[in-house]
Amino acid sequence: MREPTILEYIQSLIRQDNKIVLRDYFGSSRDRRKKPSKKTQVNQEARINWQVVAGCALAIAGQFLLEPGRRWIAAAIGLYALAALLVWLGYRESSLTEFDREKKDKPFSSDIRLLYFGISLVFVVAAFVFFRDNTFTLLNVTLWLLGIIFFIVAVWEKTDERAQACKAKPGFILIFLIILGISVFYRFYRLNQIPGEMFSDHAEKLLDVMDVLNGKTSIFFTRNTGREALQFYLTAAIIKLFQTGISFISLKLGTAITGLATLPFIYLLGRQLGNRWVGLAAMFMAGIAYWPNVISRVALRFTFYPALTAPVLYFLFRGLQERNRNDLVLSGLFLGLGLQGYSPARIVPIYILVVFGIYEWHQSRIRNRLEDIWALGLLAFSSFLVFLPLFRYFLENPQMVSYRALTRLTSSEQIINGSPFSVFLGNFWKASIMFFYDNGQIWVHSIPHRPALDIISAAFFFTGLIYVIKRYIKLHKWEDLALLIAVPILLLPSILSLAFPEENPSLNRTGGAIVPVFIIAAIGLFQCARGIFSKKEKLLRKIILSLFIITLAVYSLFQNYDLVFRQYNQQFLANAWNTSEIGQVIAQFASQGNSYDHAYVVPYPYWVDTRLVGINAGVPEKDYALWPEDFEQVLNDPGNKLLILYPEDTQSLQLLQHLFPEGKDEIFHSKTAGKDFIIYTISQN
Repeated sequence: MREPTILEYIQSLIRQDNKIVLRDYFGSSRDRRKKPSKKTQVNQEARINWQVVAGCALAIAGQFLLEPGRRWIAAAIGLYALAALLVWLGYRESSLTEFDREKKDKPFSSDIRLLYFGISLVFVVAAFVFFRDNTFTLLNVTLWLLGIIFFIVAVWEKTDERAQACKAKPGFILIFLIILGISVFYRFYRLNQIPGEMFSDHAEKLLDVMDVLNGKTSIFFTRNTGREALQFYLTAAIIKLFQTGISFISLKLGTAITGLATLPFIYLLGRQLGNRWVGLAAMFMAGIAYWPNVISRVALRFTFYPALTAPVLYFLFRGLQERNRNDLVLSGLFLGLGLQGYSPARIVPIYILVVFGIYEWHQSRIRNRLEDIWALGLLAFSSFLVFLPLFRYFLENPQMVSYRALTRLTSSEQIINGSPFSVFLGNFWKASIMFFYDNGQIWVHSIPHRPALDIISAAFFFTGLIYVIKRYIKLHKWEDLALLIAVPILLLPSILSLAFPEENPSLNRTGGAIVPVFIIAAIGLFQCARGIFSKKEKLLRKIILSLFIITLAVYSLFQNYDLVFRQYNQQFLANAWNTSEIGQVIAQFASQGNSYDHAYVVPYPYWVDTRLVGINAGVPEKDYALWPEDFEQVLNDPGNKLLILYPEDTQSLQLLQHLFPEGKDEIFHSKTAGKDFIIYTISQN
C-alpha cells in the first residue's frame, strides 16, 4: 500500500465516471484497474457530493456579487467559472441517469373516425365562412366550437392501459398545498395597490373591454395598433362575475388568475422531465419569483405568453415521451389558444417544429417517421382549429395582425441602425445574460437594470444548465436538448426587436422562457440537495438538508417580496402619473353636488392620459381633456367648475386667471414626490 500522489488525486477528480475515490489507491495497482463494485458505488452515494454542494454555494456567491449596488463583475465571473468546473465534475453518472424513463417505442395510432372528422370539417368550413366582419356571433362561435368538439371525438385515441397514478404521501400533498398557498399570497397580496397607477395601454384595454360589454364582439381589436382578443373577453367575464366595473382591478384579476394558472403546468412539466420534487421546486420558484409576478400584476396581456406556453410544452413533451397522440392534440389546442393571447406566442409553433426535428434526429428507428409526421399534423390541425377566427381576420387584414412584429423586426417604422445580423447578435447576448445581470430598462414591467431572477433562482438556473448540458453530452437524450433550446427560442420575440434594440431585453416578450428557466433552476436545486441527501440517510443528514432547503427558501421569499412589494412599487409610482389621485379629486367634487361634466383636466405634453382620469373618477366613458383654446367657450356655462393643471403649465393658469379672476387655485400635494398638480375652482352659482 502507498499514499496517492497529487497527480493521481487530480486524475481521480477529473475522471469522466467519477467513481474512483481516494481509498481505492490504498490497494494494489491491479485492484485500481478493476471496475468499482456495486458496494463501492453505494458508499459513494452515501457520501456528501462536496463538489456539487460547493459549486452551488460558489454560484450563489457569484450571483450575490451581480446584484445592483455591488456589481463586482470580475469576481462574480471567477466564482461562476469555478462553480461550473466543480458542478461539472460533481455530476456523476448515477445523478445523470436519475430521471431516466422507460423509452416507449409504440407507434402513434393512425386510426380516425372518418364520420366525425367529416362532420368537423363541415362545421369548420361553415365557421370560417361566417367569421366575417371581424365579429364573433352566436352562429359562428357555435359552428366553431362544434367543429372543434367533433374533431376531438374523431381523433381521440381510446386506450386500454390504465393510468398508474402515483399515490402521493400526505407529507408531499401538504408541502404542495403550502407552496400553492404561498404562490396565491405573492400573486394577490396588495393586488389593488401594486402597481398603483394605470398608464395609456390600460386605457386602451379598458376601452376595448367596454366595447365587448356594449356588444361589440371583435375577433381582433384594432385600437392602438391591434391586439388579440383573449384578455378582453376574460376581463369582461371578470367584471360580470365579480361586479368590479371598468377598473384597474378588473384587468389585474384576470391576469393574476392567468398567471397563477401557469404554476400547475410548470409543476407537471417539471415532474415529467425530472420527478415530482423537481416539479415542486419549479412551481415554488416560479410562484414567488419577481419576474412572473410583475408581468401578471401589470394587467396587460404579457402573462398569457407563459401561461399558455406551459401546457403546450407539458403535453408536447409527454406526448412524445409516451407516444400518446391525445397529448399532442391537447398541446395543439393550447397552442391555438395561446396564439389568441399575446403576439410573442407566435414563436411557439417554430419551437414545436424544432422539438420534432430534435426528436426525430434522436430516434434510432426509421419506421415510425410517417406516424410521427401524422402526429405532428394532428397537433398542427388542432391548433389551427382554435386559431381559426384570427386566421380568417389575418387573411383579410394581414398588415394589421403583423404590424407590431414587423415594426420591431424591420425598418418599416424606424431604420435599423447598423447590420441586422450584428444587432441580432447584440440582442441575443443581452437577452442571454438577463437572468444574471440586466433585465432591461422598461420600468412598466421590471425593475430596470437588475437581474431577471433572484439570487437563489439565478444560481441554480446556472448549475441546472450545467447539469442538463452534461447529461445531454453523456446520454444524448432528446429531452435535454429540447429543454435547452427552449430558452433562446422563447426569448426571440424580444431578441428580434432589431429596429428598437433598446427594448431588448424585456420581461414581457421573454415571458415564455419562464417555463424552461424555472424547470432548469429546479433541476439545479434538486441536484444540489441530492448532493447532501441520499436514499440511505442518517437523521443528522436529513436535518442538515431540511435546514439547507428552508434557508434557501426563506431567503428567496424575502428577496422576491422586497423586489415586488417595495422596489418595484416605488420605482413604478415614481415613473407613472397619478391619475388615480386626480380621479379621486373629481369624484369628491361630484360628491358635493357638482356635475362630473363640469370637471376638466388641461392637457400638457407627456403628462396624464385624460381618459384614465375618467376611469379613476368612476366615469369611464368620459375623456376629461379641455384644451386652453376652449376655456372661454366651455367655462361660461352656469355651475361650479373644477380644472386640474400641470404645475409647470403657467400659461394655461394665467389664461384662467385672466378669464375667471374670481377663481381660486391651490396645490394638491401628492403622496408621491414630484406628482403634485394644481386645482383651479370657479364658483358660478
